[in-house]
Amino acid sequence: MNHTVQTFFTPANTHSPPNYEMLKEEHEVAALGAPHNPVPLTSTMIHIRSETSVPDHVVWSLFNTLFMNSCCLGFIAFAYSVKSRDRKMVGDLTRAQAYASTAKCLNIWALILGIIMTILLIIIPILILQVYQ
Repeated sequence: MNHTVQTFFTPANTHSPPNYEMLKEEHEVAALGAPHNPVPLTSTMIHIRSETSVPDHVVWSLFNTLFMNSCCLGFIAFAYSVKSRDRKMVGDLTRAQAYASTAKCLNIWALILGIIMTILLIIIPILILQVYQ
């Protein structure tokens, strides 16, 4: 934007200083006035799709399937993770997010139940051995 300064002298009867500097664009607007265009202004809206990352939890589901598959929750979570990845590849981000959310919930439950079962499998034999000794 090129700003050129013009010195503008006002009459003596106004209350502004005698030397007033104005930008060229401001002077042109003041001299020409408001635009007299009878056509209404139109606007254009451009929708830019942001690349939102939808996590599909495939690795976590595979881990739960192989190591902590209590009540087959890991396998079911793996199926939902694959569905989420398929929907993401097609471009259906809404369904991909829904499947990913279900897979995440199932993975959390599979992990919690797997940890509880592992702890119980360690503690119960120790308690049984202490009772018989």
